[in-house]
Amino acid sequence: MKSTISSKGWALLCLVPFALFFFAFQIAPLAWVASNSLNTADGWGLGNFQQAFSSAFYRQAMRHSLEVAFWSSLFGIVVAIIGSYSLRQVSSRLRDFVMAFSNMTSNFSGVPLAFAFIILLGFNGALTILLKQMGVIEDFNLYSKTGLIVLYTYFQIPLGVLLLYPAFDALREDWRESAELLGANTWQFWRHIGLPVLTPALLGTFVILLANALGAYATVYALTTGNFNILPIRIASMVSGDIFLDPNMASALAMVLVGLMTLITIVHQWLLRRSYHVAR
Repeated sequence: MKSTISSKGWALLCLVPFALFFFAFQIAPLAWVASNSLNTADGWGLGNFQQAFSSAFYRQAMRHSLEVAFWSSLFGIVVAIIGSYSLRQVSSRLRDFVMAFSNMTSNFSGVPLAFAFIILLGFNGALTILLKQMGVIEDFNLYSKTGLIVLYTYFQIPLGVLLLYPAFDALREDWRESAELLGANTWQFWRHIGLPVLTPALLGTFVILLANALGAYATVYALTTGNFNILPIRIASMVSGDIFLDPNMASALAMVLVGLMTLITIVHQWLLRRSYHVAR
C-alpha cells in the first residue's frame, strides 16, 4: 500500500512542471484576455462585445474567418480522406515518402508559403498565366476570399493526412470481405461500416483543421499585408497599432474566437456521442 501511494505521489510530482507550464502559457493568458475584454473606457462591462457585434466591419471579419476556415477545412478533409485511404493501398516505400512529405509540407506556412503562392498564382504567376493561355480560367485573384481558401486548403491537406492516416487502421480487411459475402456493395460497406467507424476521427480532424484555419495569421498577413478583413488580422492591428491601439477590443475579438472554437468543440462532442461507433 505504501509503495502504491508513493508511486502515485511521484506521478503527481512529475505532473507539476506540466501543470505550471499549462497555467503560465494557457490559463493565465486566457484569464488576462478575458478580463481585458470586459474593460472599457466607462469601466467594466460588455461594451467591447456590443461594439464588436454591432459593427458591420467586425461582423464581416467574423464572417470571412468562418467562411475561409470552413471551406478550406472541408476541401482539405475531403482530399485528406481520399489520400489517406489511397496510401493504405500502395507500397510501403511510396507510403513512407508521402507521409514524410506531408509532415514537411504541414509546417510550410507563413511568409515562405505566401511568397510561393504569389509566384505560382499571383496576377502574373506562372500557373495563372499558363491556365489563362490554356483557356481554363479567365481571371483569378489570389488576394480575394477564394484565393485565401485555395491557400488555406494547401496547408490543411497534409495536416489532415497526418491525422487521418492512422484512423484507417481501425478498418479491418475481414470486415469488407464479410460484407461482400453478405451481398453488400462498396457504397453499403462505407455507409454502414466504414464511415461510422471513422466518424470520431473525421469529426476530430475537422475540428482541428477549423482551429488551424481560424487562428492562421502569418500567411494571410504576408499575402495581403493586412488588407483582408479576418479576425486574426483585426486583433493584430489593434495590438500593434499602426493607426490606433485598442488592446481591450482586441481581447474581446480574441474571446469571440475562443467562443467560436468552444461552440465547435461542443457540437463535435455532441456528434461524437450520437455516432454509431462510440455508441457501440
